[in-house]
This record gives sequence, C-alpha cells and structure tokens, in this order.
Amino acid sequence: MENIFKIKKASIVGLLLILCSLEEVHSRGPIYTPPEVERLTDHFSRIQTNQGYTVSFGAPNVRLTNNGSGADLSLDKTSGSGLVSKNKYYYGFFNAAIKLPAGFTSGVVVAYYLSNADVFPHNHDEIDIELLGHEKRRDWVLQTNIYGNGSVRTGREEKFYLWFDPTQSFHDYSILWNNHHIVLPCRFLVDNIPIRQVIHSAAIAAVYPSKAMSVHATIWDGSEWATHGGKYPVDYKFAPFTISMKGIEMEGCVMNNNKSISKDSVCSRNSLSSLDPVDGEQFAKLSSQQMAGLGWARGKHMFYSYCQDKSRYKVLPPECSNAV
Repeated sequence: MENIFKIKKASIVGLLLILCSLEEVHSRGPIYTPPEVERLTDHFSRIQTNQGYTVSFGAPNVRLTNNGSGADLSLDKTSGSGLVSKNKYYYGFFNAAIKLPAGFTSGVVVAYYLSNADVFPHNHDEIDIELLGHEKRRDWVLQTNIYGNGSVRTGREEKFYLWFDPTQSFHDYSILWNNHHIVLPCRFLVDNIPIRQVIHSAAIAAVYPSKAMSVHATIWDGSEWATHGGKYPVDYKFAPFTISMKGIEMEGCVMNNNKSISKDSVCSRNSLSSLDPVDGEQFAKLSSQQMAGLGWARGKHMFYSYCQDKSRYKVLPPECSNAV
C-alpha cells in the first residue's frame, strides 16, 4: 500500500511540474512560456499616435486616448476604421502595441502593415501582420504575408497561434524591413520574438518590397475570407469591435518628394554614424537568442506555411527551398 502511495505521489508531483512549465491551458492546448530574447523595441523611440498617424478612413470610429499617445479603432455596422502614417518609408523598424477585442469576433480583421497601394495600385508592395478573429471558443490567429511589385497572385502567408491572450493586455507587433542590401531580411516579431524572416535573396528579389511604403493600422470586415475561408462572417450583434493601440515606433528612411535628394540623405535617425536606422549587426542577422526564439515560435505555434502547401502549389515558389 505504501509503495502504491509513493507511485501516486510521484505521478502527481510530475504532473504539477509539467503544469508549472505552462502559463495556461488554452482552447488550442497549452501555451508555453516564451524564451528570453533581445528587445529590439528598446532600440527605438516611441512617439505619440497623433504625431505619426492621421485618419485614413472611418473617422467617427477613431478615438485618440491618453492625450494622443494612443488610439482606439472600432468596427461597427456602419464602417471599420484606420490610421495611416504621415510619412512614407523606404525601410526601418515599425511597431505598435495592440490590445484586441474579446468575445465572438469571427470575420474581424485587425491589420498592421506597410503598403504603397495608393501610389502603385497595380504594382504595389506590402508587408502584412493580420490578426484574424475567431468563432466561439476559438483563438485569434496571426497571419503574415509579403509581396512586391503587384505579386498578389502568389500568396506567401504563414499562420500562427499566439502564446498569450491578446485581448487581456497590450502586445507588441513589429516589422523590421531592410531593403538596401540584398542579403538582409524582412522580419516579423511578436513581443520581440522573431516569428518569421524573409531573406532578400536572388530567389525572391523580383517580388521583394522595394518601394517606399506607408504604415497602416486598421480594423475591418473580412467576412468573405477571414475566418475559415468565410464560413463565419462578422456578427454585428456583438459590435462594436474595438482595438486599442499605443507604443508606436516608426523609425526609417523617410521619403522626400524632392527627387534631387537621395533616400540615404533623409533617414530619420541621427544617433548612428550611418544614416540607416536599421544598420548594425543586431538588425542584419539574428542573434543566438533570437534564432532560438524563431525556432520556438515556428516549432510550437506556426500551423500553416505556404512553403508546405503542395496542394496549393504544384511547384512551390523558388524561395521555399531555403525558407526560414
């Protein structure tokens, strides 16, 4: 009897140790404590939302908060809403801390992205972080995408489950975009953990974003596609759907309309010997900590990559042979 008790006690202790290694149990399964990584967000200055952005659409559904340092954007039956940066950037680091709406959010799309579709409507570039709402008892999904020179017919999506509840507090969503050197990456980060990097290699050069882009933050109705291919549209009886933003960072090479001025002469950062705001080894390649974070995020939380979708592509896009 004593031996049986010892076995049961050991089993309980083992189970408790396993549970202690988890932050919580989510509807998709366990959410693990993320690894420690360098905080790229600490390298750049934060600005007021009203200093860096202007309203792009849905003005009645945009409300500045904390004396303009933050903003609430809402979607209701009349309209979604959005902000667009006052400047256009050639490359740089872009961040927003966002808190998402809770509850039944199927069909709702929250997007933080770079685009120049207003200037190049049939030949535009785009770098996307999209947060896709969910049906009851499901989680928000994070989707990333990238394309250049109007290459929208070839989707380069990757999808992730988050390791936290994005409706309970603010979390950082960041894009690091290098463009001027062919071997440098575009990188997506969540709370400073790299989840994806796209190397500007010869394989992807023709569709790699290369033209100056604006920074956008939006919430809108994606009923036709966002939740299980449009199976679950937005249910406006749960509206309004509101996101809160703060922690704005936008530091890059600002486009100047004076064509006689080169883009390298108008970069916004003065503290570096180089005018490039994302210069230096910490931006050119991942550290060992960041590599571990990238492997952790992709191994535990990525559930879809276009580079693994052979039913969609009979011949995978050329960059998939060395995708990270």
